[in-house]
Amino acid sequence: MVFIISILATLVAFAVYRNAKKRQSPSEATFARFGTLIAAFVAFIQIFTVIPAGSVGVVDFLGMVSDNTLKAGVNIVNPLANIVKFSIKTQELKETMTVPSKEGLSVQLEISLLYHLNPDNASRIYKSVGENYQEIILIPQFRSVVRGTTAKYEAKSLYTAERDVVGKEMQKELSKLVEPRGITVESAPLRQVILPSGLTASIEEKLKAEQESQRMEFILKKEQQEAERKRIEAKGISDFQDIVSRGISEQLLKWKGIEATEKLANSPNSKIVVIGGGKNGLPLILQGN
Repeated sequence: MVFIISILATLVAFAVYRNAKKRQSPSEATFARFGTLIAAFVAFIQIFTVIPAGSVGVVDFLGMVSDNTLKAGVNIVNPLANIVKFSIKTQELKETMTVPSKEGLSVQLEISLLYHLNPDNASRIYKSVGENYQEIILIPQFRSVVRGTTAKYEAKSLYTAERDVVGKEMQKELSKLVEPRGITVESAPLRQVILPSGLTASIEEKLKAEQESQRMEFILKKEQQEAERKRIEAKGISDFQDIVSRGISEQLLKWKGIEATEKLANSPNSKIVVIGGGKNGLPLILQGN
């Protein structure tokens, strides 16, 4: 529309310029020439369009939509065509809804959806859905998937570490529905889960009891390991004593006594040796003064 108005303004201004020139009216001719240049410049720049970073452009010329999308930057286009710009950046959709659980309880859920538009499918989205594809495709499907997924899990699953599993299942199910249309789902994190007050207290008590049970199991296992260690240690000492006792005989003791007596007798210290004074006939060696 701007291009057509600019062309008409250029023609009118040029006609006024020629008429003023014929009538030899310099001031009117100058004004008309200036208007002609401005209108022509406005018409000329209409053949260029700028697509912002993180966006693509869809060319719609009188209802005929091009399959080729315009990339970010300056593009030369048909000045009579309408350029519809779509963001391909990651976008966040926030929802607060009341969803059912497996037990039939109503849980208030705050959840986000991170998604982006596939640039190759922007023209197909425009032709089949339109610019407001979020309201027509994404939001209804997202709400349906969230309610369908939470109905498979107990309320405590949304409140405990299993919430990550629930979020990934939502992402997987939603991707099956919207990715063929050109929308890529990145994640569906659960921001906040609000359960009935009584149920929250019972879940916390149960979690506390489970943690205490796990702690006691750890203590018992540790005590069992310590008892096993002591049993092995006692058996090792017993085996050692048994081996040593079997290896000591009367003859060995006598021989060791003889060796000890010989070493003492050969030492330079003064001593008194009583031959045959020992209980087993071994010499008695008394230390001298």
